[in-house]
Amino acid sequence: MLQLQKRYGAMLLVLPGLLFLAVLFVWPVGRLVATSFGGWEDPFAQYERILTSTVYVRVLGRTFLLSAQVVALCLLLGYPLAYVLSRVGPLAKVVIVLCVLIPFWTNLLVRSYGWIILLNPQGALNGLLELVGLGPSPVPLVYNSTGVLIGMTQIMLPYCVLPLAAVMSRIDPSLENAARSLGASPVSAFLKVYFPLTLPGVFAGCLLVFMISLGFFVVPAILGGPGDILLAQLIEFNINNTLNWPFAAALSTLLLVATLLIYLIGDRFFDLGRLWGAR
Repeated sequence: MLQLQKRYGAMLLVLPGLLFLAVLFVWPVGRLVATSFGGWEDPFAQYERILTSTVYVRVLGRTFLLSAQVVALCLLLGYPLAYVLSRVGPLAKVVIVLCVLIPFWTNLLVRSYGWIILLNPQGALNGLLELVGLGPSPVPLVYNSTGVLIGMTQIMLPYCVLPLAAVMSRIDPSLENAARSLGASPVSAFLKVYFPLTLPGVFAGCLLVFMISLGFFVVPAILGGPGDILLAQLIEFNINNTLNWPFAAALSTLLLVATLLIYLIGDRFFDLGRLWGAR
């Protein structure tokens, strides 16, 4: 009897959360997928249109390519920052965390328009490049893919730094010292001992950045140009302008499926469960 009470008591505690997810997540996503198939006459018509049209295939490719570029930049910038964050003292750690999180807490629109001020032809960055004599004047840094890449990288950087720092903080620094005492060079000790131990954080950070970047809308819409339309912008256009909801639902379903597949592949082959101690 006591075991039954514990079992059903736990189920009652979980039930409100399950109902919340079912009503506000599972049901809308199910309706979205159902809408994407349209009628019974030709349920795959919208998907055939996406995959057979050069324009839409280019949008899909551009979205995945830009997301991969954001991942590469976030990893390049975030790995050294997370390494320093895991090694410094408490006061310096607080300062670094604040520097990482304060932009993260700033409104997305404010950050996007702030980048327009910095990157426009008369902006501060072009003025600096002109002062040091690097590149043509002015350098096209906004209303193109470069501006989108810069804006998205700045926004997504915390999603890469925080998982990396969480993994690095659990690595015993004496492991590198032991490798050095056995004759390994600093580079060899880092590549063969330290870096492999940080791979769960690397994969988790890259996965988060990539999945979230696939659905970005605000930054590409503000900082991008007419030839830099991404998948989220195409979905918005079909919902609000052409009112083609089945086609927008098909695009959204493809985005959802791609995100789920990327997560499942990452969890299956890179053992992301180790990041939170699941296994």
